[in-house]
Amino acid sequence: MKLVEKLKEYENQYLFIRWATGGEYGKLMYVGEDFVEFNIIDIETMKYRETILLYAPLILEVSIGGADIARIIAEVSSQMSIHSDN
Repeated sequence: MKLVEKLKEYENQYLFIRWATGGEYGKLMYVGEDFVEFNIIDIETMKYRETILLYAPLILEVSIGGADIARIIAEVSSQMSIHSDN
């Protein structure tokens, strides 16, 4: 199974991706044949910083779980409930 095939299962989820020149936490928006669309999140402010398109063969590592990702999901979820109350 190719990495892009496996990543397709994780679209619209928060994760950490390390690629050839960097690595960031964010939300995987789209997985295509040769690229992925990834919204990078600023961990300090929990706001989206930028959207990048990564050439799939440059991806070296993907972390789907862990303490940092759980914290990001909890923080984003708490912000969603605050905004929906208004």
